[in-house]
Amino acid sequence: MPTPLPLPVPVAGDDPPALWELPEVAGPGDAVRDILVATPPGYATSPDRRYPVIYLQDGQNLFDPATSYAGHWGLLETLAARGAEEPVILVGIPNLGRGRLREYSPFDDAIRGPGAAVGYLRWLAQMVKPMVDGAFRTLPDRAHTGVGGSSMGGLFALYAVVGAAATFGAAWVMSPALWYADGAIVRWLRRQPGPTGNIWLDIGLEEGDEAVLDAREMRDLLVARGWNLGGQLRYLEDPDGDHDEASWGRRVREHWTVMAGMVG
Repeated sequence: MPTPLPLPVPVAGDDPPALWELPEVAGPGDAVRDILVATPPGYATSPDRRYPVIYLQDGQNLFDPATSYAGHWGLLETLAARGAEEPVILVGIPNLGRGRLREYSPFDDAIRGPGAAVGYLRWLAQMVKPMVDGAFRTLPDRAHTGVGGSSMGGLFALYAVVGAAATFGAAWVMSPALWYADGAIVRWLRRQPGPTGNIWLDIGLEEGDEAVLDAREMRDLLVARGWNLGGQLRYLEDPDGDHDEASWGRRVREHWTVMAGMVG
């Protein structure tokens, strides 16, 4: 059963978002973690309404500055300010620290070792999602279910929306680590069907020329595979964006209507 948590940050409004915890969720393997769920304004006062859901990686960086690695996304503040426009339930799955790179990669890396995202994706789709659907008033169909993340989490989100298209109908692919495993995601996508869902793809221009060129290459590959730029595929180059939590959180806040609307 979900446990209500006190809000770790002050938020404005008479009907603020709420934060919940699904404690000690097991898997994959021997891992155990507390999963966070943020419900939007109006959730408590609209008992007959059901909501889309976005499953976000690096969950400790999303809601609470005290648990974040380096700054946080401020998603509770974003829900309070923008959540009434496109109300969405946000699920934050914490990473495993030292095991993060491997867990978020479906590809083996010569230096970092075997990728474990195939099992992680199966756990997310077959265990975490049913648990959230059972505990909260969700719209459980794929059209109202998204997956997202940044950096390695963005790489995973891109893999998930294609590799688990029956479960996820949208992905937030933010500053994705397309370089990982010598760019294996590019070679993999060339062999996959498309389009499989809505994709938000972005990059910050302060992240370096190589990261920007990788993002542009991915944009063009997705278009070549059938995604309609400006429709199923939204692409953004953030002139002030760096590879950090503050940039990702700001982009979600500034582009909430479009990003949340992908599962709306």
